[in-house]
Amino acid sequence: MRTLLTPKLGPLAGSPARQPRWGALALALLLAAGIALISDGVFAQAPSVDSDDIGGIVRGPSGPEAGVWVIAETTDLPTKFRRIVVTDDQGRYVLPDLPKANYRVWARGYGLKDSQPVEAAPGRTLDLTAVKAATPRDAAQYYPANYWYSLVEVPAKTEFPGTGAPANGIAAGMRTQAHWIDAMKQGCQLCPQLGNQATRELPPGQTFDSTEQAWARRVLSGQRGAQMGNGLTRFGRERAVKMYADWTDRIMAGEVPPQPPRPQGLERNVVLSLWEWSSQTGYVHDEVASDKRDPTVNANGPVYGVEFAHDGLVFVDPVKNTAHEVKLPLRAPESEVPSFIPQEMPEPSFYWGRELLWKNEANPHNPMMDGNARVWMTHTIRDPAKNPAWCKKGSGNKFGEYFPLERAARHASFYDPKTAKVTMIDTCFNTHHLQATRDDKMLFSTLGTVVGWIDMKVYDATGDEQKAQGWCPTILDTNGDGRIGEYVGPTDPVDPAKDKRIVNGSYGIIENPKDGSIWVADGGVPGHIVRLELGSNPPMTCKAENYEPPFNNPNANVWGFSPRGIDVTTDGIVWTALSGSGHLASFDRSKCKVLNGPTATGQHCPEGWTLYATPGPNFKGVTDHGSADFHYYNWVDQHNTLGLGRNIPIANGSTSDSLLALLPDKAQFVILRVPYPMGFYSRGLDGRVDDPNAGWKGRGVWADFGTNAVWHAEGGKANKGILVKFQVRPDPLAH
Repeated sequence: MRTLLTPKLGPLAGSPARQPRWGALALALLLAAGIALISDGVFAQAPSVDSDDIGGIVRGPSGPEAGVWVIAETTDLPTKFRRIVVTDDQGRYVLPDLPKANYRVWARGYGLKDSQPVEAAPGRTLDLTAVKAATPRDAAQYYPANYWYSLVEVPAKTEFPGTGAPANGIAAGMRTQAHWIDAMKQGCQLCPQLGNQATRELPPGQTFDSTEQAWARRVLSGQRGAQMGNGLTRFGRERAVKMYADWTDRIMAGEVPPQPPRPQGLERNVVLSLWEWSSQTGYVHDEVASDKRDPTVNANGPVYGVEFAHDGLVFVDPVKNTAHEVKLPLRAPESEVPSFIPQEMPEPSFYWGRELLWKNEANPHNPMMDGNARVWMTHTIRDPAKNPAWCKKGSGNKFGEYFPLERAARHASFYDPKTAKVTMIDTCFNTHHLQATRDDKMLFSTLGTVVGWIDMKVYDATGDEQKAQGWCPTILDTNGDGRIGEYVGPTDPVDPAKDKRIVNGSYGIIENPKDGSIWVADGGVPGHIVRLELGSNPPMTCKAENYEPPFNNPNANVWGFSPRGIDVTTDGIVWTALSGSGHLASFDRSKCKVLNGPTATGQHCPEGWTLYATPGPNFKGVTDHGSADFHYYNWVDQHNTLGLGRNIPIANGSTSDSLLALLPDKAQFVILRVPYPMGFYSRGLDGRVDDPNAGWKGRGVWADFGTNAVWHAEGGKANKGILVKFQVRPDPLAH
């Protein structure tokens, strides 16, 4: 029974002399029957449970606790498994469809201390006792990292542009406060989740003369130390160290962020399932579950991830609850392919000392699945400097003749689960993210001067790497004649009589299913998205258009910056997460008054953009929108794999332990929070339909803990990588 009960207690309404005795007896009988007091005279029935469920009521000091998480964890299965749900408005919960095992079950919620874990097996009704946090600092230990990161005090807008040392200490390249914020995110948050306990407090077991000294040493730690240390020079090293040290000092002195809201509405319908994969030093960059064009591909099959740090392809079988790994090969001898992650360190790790954790010549980055359930990857297979001759001038290859390429840091490969073999494919262009098109091309972003592709049908028929691939530079039709002719270079001034090639990089990539155009995104301030038409005879017929988010634009009410991810709805609306400013933004090209020509400079179509500010607090000292959350990527649920509807855009809340699903019609975000273990840092996500007739149980969206320092997550060095499945049921108690 799942409805509110208002029992007629009879004597409880009688004389004051009789009420305490009968009231206590009645309450005891009701509690014994699984009925909880909600308020005066209003009670709730404990939820029913099936033989594979655990359910009950979470009660706190003031009664049942609504909007808190209930966590079940077991090590009885082949890989560690967790299932997490949210209590309803009466404090009730149901952990559905648990694999047969013994579980530790407890409650976690904002304003509370974790309840005492209780041992339980499926089929049991289990009530939990929540404990109020003793202090605001105790309560804040469970707040997402972005709430803590928001306490960083950013230099005021009036201090920009930077004047360098010894003036204001801000690097001259920092032209605006937006550039500083962008560096705090794309520069500082690309690897770890800043704001978690490991980064906001002083390093464990260390003694320093000052917090500034501790921060100056911290950023040189481990194999990523050179990268982190160099990143500070973008700000002005001493000024950045001072800012972060001040942040830590205030936190250590007791400053806490505001309390986040507890899950509300649809957020209480979320069911999370988590499996461990990889290792304690693993770094699973991205995952894939199905073919984006058809989410029924690979139904109930393994979910795959690329193990960036150890050159592996990992996968979880969610039916058998097992985890596996395949070693990725090289085409050249290992001695000829340099590791992407340095094999030295400026200073020892605070956690691992001088131990070299990572060696990754194959350097896999991003997986994607085709219609045959093969897993395509970006993957270094040989020396990046040794491009084949047919990539260059004089080879006779039309792409090499039109736009020669000398170097490619990553190439391509695919894993076929039917044969358990990895096939390597050399590419002239660098590869980074990838997506399949309707006509079976695998598109690749390159971080550089071109967009590339492999025609999977041609490759499967011929096995010919050269014949199957092509690439195009991004050249704007600046003179507006409808074609690409003679053009000026990226650093040349615009010539109205010629076209212009742009080089701002390509990071995210997607095909628009409505018209077959290719869209790429790349960050920066303001950053840009680019539309590319291949035409009938690429590369000669390739033509690009460039659009920047509104920034310093008097014709726009809202400004944003730094797109990274990109995706599109089935009706052609492009979505990108503005990781710098903290927006999820849509772009509708059909609204643009100008598409090409000498005035199409990037800021020429503010009318095409709609910006939705993502939830969470701003940095201190920031009056424009400057959310402390970082959105590594974004994705559009074209096929309703999550259950919130078709074409729902989702941003990665990479520093807010969440996925952020936007309901555009309501301009409302649904926050899909992962409360345990704290440190959920997602990079990509994917959806799959295992059974279209099974309702919410047959659908789900997948993401993983994509941080490359898994020991920063709750649990420390005992952690492994974790795969997460998100499902939305019709109500918080659905079985």
